[in-house]
Amino acid sequence: MNESRVSQTTWAEDEGVESAVLRQLLDLHPAQLTLAELNRELGSDRSGFAERDAVERAVRELTAAGLLHDGGEFVLPTRAALRCNELLDR
Repeated sequence: MNESRVSQTTWAEDEGVESAVLRQLLDLHPAQLTLAELNRELGSDRSGFAERDAVERAVRELTAAGLLHDGGEFVLPTRAALRCNELLDR
């Protein structure tokens, strides 16, 4: 029972991964990354299942929030995410 508690992440950790995923995709835009390439960029491909799963969850959550497109081979920031990034970088 304790093992399942050890593998759980907190809301703050999940948000940190979401932020890292979005920032990486915005920084590399217009390059198009697959999920595997995104994992490599973030270093989670060398880590265990939990780190790769965290990136996949972040992509799902950001897609649900309308900040990423994940409908095909590539994971891409939406126009809204790109515009918000432009405004925040001023």
